[in-house]
Amino acid sequence: MQGLRSDAEFTLQLSPTTASPLAITISESTHTTIQRLITESPVVIFSRSECYMCDVMKRLFYSIGVYPTVIELEEDEIADLAAFNCHGGGGDDVAPVVFIGGSFVGGLESLVALHLSGCLVSRLVEIGVLQGVVL
Repeated sequence: MQGLRSDAEFTLQLSPTTASPLAITISESTHTTIQRLITESPVVIFSRSECYMCDVMKRLFYSIGVYPTVIELEEDEIADLAAFNCHGGGGDDVAPVVFIGGSFVGGLESLVALHLSGCLVSRLVEIGVLQGVVL
């Protein structure tokens, strides 16, 4: 992305930078991108647009001091996510879903159950996302 904006007080020059690990490139299939994001991000939420359940997931993580990577998928990309769903659900059961430490956790219900059982925080400490927490 390149651009030039000039005001009386400053000049901003935008130029291309190195690709972010979260970048989605045309040369990479959606399936490959999803796999890469799952393995490279300690906590990743795959969501649909305007999804209230994703907001609840994010707020749960924020409340314990974790800021997950949130990837909003287009409707045509949801089918690629289904391949990573260990329960084999399809359609509306596919997104939103969360992966922690590269492992499938599931949807909102599974995440809340993990938290209520007392296992979510310990799992986040185990993968190094939360530090300084005494269990």
